[in-house]
Amino acid sequence: MFKNPGHLTQEVLQEIETHFQLLKPLKDDIQVNFKIVPKEKTSCKRGEYCVLFFSEKKDGYLQNIGYLGGQIDLWLASKNIATCWYGVGKTEIRTENDLDFVILMAIARVNETDFRKDYTKSKRKPLEAIWNGESNQSIAKIVRFTPSACNTQPWYVESKDNQLYVYRIRGKRGIMPADKVVYYNRIDMGIFLLFMELCLKHEGMAFTRTLFADTVDEKARVLTAKYTTNHL
Repeated sequence: MFKNPGHLTQEVLQEIETHFQLLKPLKDDIQVNFKIVPKEKTSCKRGEYCVLFFSEKKDGYLQNIGYLGGQIDLWLASKNIATCWYGVGKTEIRTENDLDFVILMAIARVNETDFRKDYTKSKRKPLEAIWNGESNQSIAKIVRFTPSACNTQPWYVESKDNQLYVYRIRGKRGIMPADKVVYYNRIDMGIFLLFMELCLKHEGMAFTRTLFADTVDEKARVLTAKYTTNHL
């Protein structure tokens, strides 16, 4: 994705920073901040710049960062700017406006032809492994391609009576340190909720969302959200 990256001008960087103000949070009561820095100010070896994510540490803050970051990811791709969530990335900038560093995302200008041409070629779990019950196939088949740390895909959906119950599940940790799996999977769940909502909106389905606290690391399945829709 970062083959022969181009240069992001100051004008483009300013446009990105302006777009940060348009993002819709998963939780309105959590303060967040974003900062664009040259990759040399981090341990990241990819891209040209990095977006640093900072947040107030409250219940749901990791899911909120995933939800916001997913919006940034999609918008940047529309501008031919490639991204890479860099979970192991470090920076000496540990706080910004009294908010704590959470994660970073590498970014770089690329050619439109550098993006994956067929997303269905991405390696993902089969639908039956992540979805149980009635489903709108247009939603279920698309949302399963949500990106996640080390492609762990830590989600499971139960669909019944026009309600979607979204769970964080325990899966393989890949190359992630064992003590960081839940941390990154909570960020993943925020990205998944964003993709779920985009799919629902695309299908013209009105919905109400209920969020649940995710405070227990040991459980194999933790309810993250419930969506009540007008139809499935």
